[in-house]
Amino acid sequence: MTTAPPSTSCTILQDVESYYTARAQRYGATALGVDWNSPMTQRLRFVQLLKVVDWAAPALSLHDLGCGYGALLEHIADRHADVDIQYVGTDISDTMIRLARRRWKKAPHARFALAGTSPPEADYTVASGIFNVCLGHPQVEWERYVTDTLDAIRTASRRGFAVNFMRPEVLVARPDARGQLYAVDATRWVEHCRDVLRCEVQVVTNYGLPEFTILAKISDT
Repeated sequence: MTTAPPSTSCTILQDVESYYTARAQRYGATALGVDWNSPMTQRLRFVQLLKVVDWAAPALSLHDLGCGYGALLEHIADRHADVDIQYVGTDISDTMIRLARRRWKKAPHARFALAGTSPPEADYTVASGIFNVCLGHPQVEWERYVTDTLDAIRTASRRGFAVNFMRPEVLVARPDARGQLYAVDATRWVEHCRDVLRCEVQVVTNYGLPEFTILAKISDT
């Protein structure tokens, strides 16, 4: 997934894995367990991310990167129960994957796996909140990690992908979180997805949270 210096990449992944594993061990298969404030805001983010999907397609495959305990799968079952979709969730935390497998052991259309060096191929990839918690890593290193992850997502996605980021006003409201949370103006990653990854990009804002969601469609040409 990454072309960053191995030591930097490994350190970031190890720190992120430790952080989310600790959350899962403390709070279990809940919104707090994946570091969201409430199930309501968690669902609100899912609504925005899934706007990238063409639900009219006869069959779909979806990769949920940073899937946690598989909350997105529950949302899809509630909102799109009539859609033929193959779901795969990956996460760098083994604890998260075990929670997800236990929760969804009777869902034949879903599977969960530890995230590897390359994301699995799918029609669409979505990732909710995976770029928010930088845990003290310098911005240049974190943005290299984000870049490499987006590039890998683009390669693995046949039709499109969606990701979200926090906006800078988060750090104005929470100055104590500077260095621990990553917040950014939308232009930074819109330009990368549009100009480097050659996607048709839409930005979703104003859904009641201090963040934005990038919807990136991939053209056949």
